[in-house]
Amino acid sequence: MTQTLTISHETVAILNQRNTPAVAVFAVKFAVYVTKLASRRRTRKALARLEPWQLKDVGLTSEQAHDESIRVFWKA
Repeated sequence: MTQTLTISHETVAILNQRNTPAVAVFAVKFAVYVTKLASRRRTRKALARLEPWQLKDVGLTSEQAHDESIRVFWKA
């Protein structure tokens, strides 16, 4: 289970400017990374709470859901 987070076009334009401080570029990239980690953690916790009929609806077995839900959030 993977999710893609996107940066807005405005943010990309700002980051591509030559006068953007390196610290600002790093801060935005770090914020995106932390947001991805939080999203993974949240969705894996939610997956662990699904009922068997809900897992069947999304095409997962209980074993697959368990395996995914116990993965550490920093691994995609």
